[in-house]
Amino acid sequence: MGPLERLHGALDGPCGAARARGGVGDEQGARRWRHGATVPTFRCPWGPGRVLTEDGRRPCAVLRPTGTMGPMPNLSPRYRRGASLLSMFTIAIACGRAPVGDSATPQDAPQDTSDAEPALAYEPGGMWMPSQMPAFADTFEAMGFRIAAGDLADPTRFPLGAIVSLGGCSAFFVSPEGLVITNHHCVTGALQHNSSKDRNLLHDGYLARTRSEELWAGPRARVYVTQRMEDVTEQVRGDLAEDVDPRERARAIERRVKDLVAACERGRPEIRCTVRPFFEGAEYHLVEQLEIRDVRLVYAPHAGIGVFGGEVDNWRWPRHTGDFAFLRAYVGPDGKPAEHAADNVPYRPPHHLKVAKAPLAAGDPVFVAGYPGRTYRLKTAHEVREAVEFHYPHLIESFDAQIATLEELAKQDPEVGIKVASRLRGLHNYRTNFQGMLDGLEKGGLAEAKAALEQNLAAWIAADPDRTKTYGSVLDELAALFEAREKTRMRRTAERELLGASDLLDVATTIVDAAYERAKPDAERRPSYQDRNLPNLERWLDALERTYDRRVDAAMLELFVDRARRLPPEDRPTEVLEALLGKDYEGLDAAAVRRRIAALFERTQLEDAKTRKKLFRTARPARLRRSKDPFVRIAMSLRDLREARRAEDEAFSGALDRLRPRYIAALRAHAGKEVAPDANGTLRITFGTVRGYRPAPDADVYEPFTTFRQLAAKHTGKEPFAAPDALLAAIERGTWGPYAAPELGEVPLDFLADLDITGGNSGSATLNAAGELVGLAFDGNYESIASDWLFVPEVTRSIHVDVRAILWILDAVDHGDHLLEEMGVEPSIDAKAPPKAG
Repeated sequence: MGPLERLHGALDGPCGAARARGGVGDEQGARRWRHGATVPTFRCPWGPGRVLTEDGRRPCAVLRPTGTMGPMPNLSPRYRRGASLLSMFTIAIACGRAPVGDSATPQDAPQDTSDAEPALAYEPGGMWMPSQMPAFADTFEAMGFRIAAGDLADPTRFPLGAIVSLGGCSAFFVSPEGLVITNHHCVTGALQHNSSKDRNLLHDGYLARTRSEELWAGPRARVYVTQRMEDVTEQVRGDLAEDVDPRERARAIERRVKDLVAACERGRPEIRCTVRPFFEGAEYHLVEQLEIRDVRLVYAPHAGIGVFGGEVDNWRWPRHTGDFAFLRAYVGPDGKPAEHAADNVPYRPPHHLKVAKAPLAAGDPVFVAGYPGRTYRLKTAHEVREAVEFHYPHLIESFDAQIATLEELAKQDPEVGIKVASRLRGLHNYRTNFQGMLDGLEKGGLAEAKAALEQNLAAWIAADPDRTKTYGSVLDELAALFEAREKTRMRRTAERELLGASDLLDVATTIVDAAYERAKPDAERRPSYQDRNLPNLERWLDALERTYDRRVDAAMLELFVDRARRLPPEDRPTEVLEALLGKDYEGLDAAAVRRRIAALFERTQLEDAKTRKKLFRTARPARLRRSKDPFVRIAMSLRDLREARRAEDEAFSGALDRLRPRYIAALRAHAGKEVAPDANGTLRITFGTVRGYRPAPDADVYEPFTTFRQLAAKHTGKEPFAAPDALLAAIERGTWGPYAAPELGEVPLDFLADLDITGGNSGSATLNAAGELVGLAFDGNYESIASDWLFVPEVTRSIHVDVRAILWILDAVDHGDHLLEEMGVEPSIDAKAPPKAG
């Protein structure tokens, strides 16, 4: 478990370990919008305190930039039946409900069309399951797609059969020889795994000229190919009594999920199955994937291309980053997944994507297929408020402290810098992301709007006896559950942060838990400690060899001890602090705390990889009770506390599971429309067009493409704007070959689209109307960050690397002709071309 996973899981809020998501849609407000209702006063997330009114300013959640909301485009009934309820949410949340009687016909309403954009033939937004795509058949045709929406219903057919997950990022096959493209930031671990103080691939990049030069990406690298998705809701939820004890409910669901997974994987070691909740647990779907365990690094450009702009440009537009890299999937000689071995051979995927023949241009229809991680659009008003008041402020403060600590350590030793590089990049990225979430939620007034929407839903339920009988007081019950949990959230959060602050303490806790769980039959163990998952834990222990450093681990533990000691007594994780420092911890000064933490590391044996693995594999509770290792002793002393917290979490989860399906059912009935479930790491599709945006109502429109000459103009020679000499020389030559866009006069680098993506979509393929590769998603604009909670069509944009930029860099800069040829592209640029005159 990495530091971000530990911290994200540690937070006991709406995004923490126990998650309950829900939300409401305002069908009536959306209906008024369709029929030209005027815009009430509301706040938009693009500026602090900016109030937009009905006197001509552009509303933030409409498709037309006019003073009133014009009628919806003339869409087919079939599209309306399948259209996104999410879009209705965004309109209602951003704009509120129009007052009764405060409406005007489109002919009578005042219009400001000085900068009007053409009406769209679709509603932007929605991360759609493959099974939902047939509902958009008419929309795809109206938008100009040549690939049928129904062709995206089957994850095993082209093109979805070429889309893969890396277990945190997305990727896709581009050759019949298992060649994979993803983002540069998604291969940081592979670069780090193969770097040393004498060979820093994180900075210099890497290009394998032959298959034998392709580098193993490490023991935890994976490529997952989805082979089946099946609705198993009845098997998971069926015949669960309404009045069953909450903790027993949670355990019953866990048992059923484990049984389904075991049946799916039985006798098939190459298959990895998961059961994922959709619609806040109202539905469950089984996902079957081929797990490829030998993944190798093929190519990553210089950091001055792959991370150009760094954190300064992160989540910003205009963007000039070549955020791409190549991997290759390998299998055993028999064609089946196998552990890394010299005689493994490239995997032959059933499908791979082909580079687009026609150039991409503004206004073109595009879609993204990938594995988005998590969104929160179906949250309740209480959960939104908790995110604003506690979750994001706490994490931002924590990330700032960690970043400062790690950057100081990295300055002192380049080797430490390599070991913490991946962690630092992740912390920086999440820190910016969470600040954007907070800005969007606060400035958008989302908590207040959600409260109003829930009041509308409650009134709708109360207005009908049958609805009252069916849905009852579900909103009040959810609110009461959250409020009770809120009272102890800081203490639980601090406990989890401390337990996850140190890699060695995490190792000790894992060893202790494994010892107790191994004593149980496999089917009764916690999922993480079932036989199917023990190899994953061993690979994590192996991977620590490349990332662990005592100075870092001690500094992080000291940091979180200090943060915990400064909490008020009622929030302080006393049991954990006493286990770490002793019962006299309150009277210790900073120097004494540092000495006691240092003593833990001086006496432990867990820094030795062989000792860690031996204990993990063989230790039993009786032996661990006799252990003199300080971290093992701490983990043993805190086991009862951790088990008590686990029981509380199970009870909370079970109570939520009883309420959430009713909440979702009420929401759907109130809206009367299809809804896209929140992202949960499964395969999704989002579609839209290439287009720029206006970051503020009175700002100039951002164009949808950036170029390499713009990158050169941004180059300063200092990080993070230090492009490599080879790239600058190629730009100076100006030999663009067939990759230039006629309207730009050079090669496009990045582009914008109005697609609905989030974390986990990194590396997702961006495809054109014919299903051909035109780019890959790697980021979003700052205005879009809060779209995890609220999709605002006017300003939410995804950022993509243009495939022409990838091809040009391979051809003109890094001379990867063999990769171009493998993708079916003929190299066409002479690397020795003289500099362009003038």
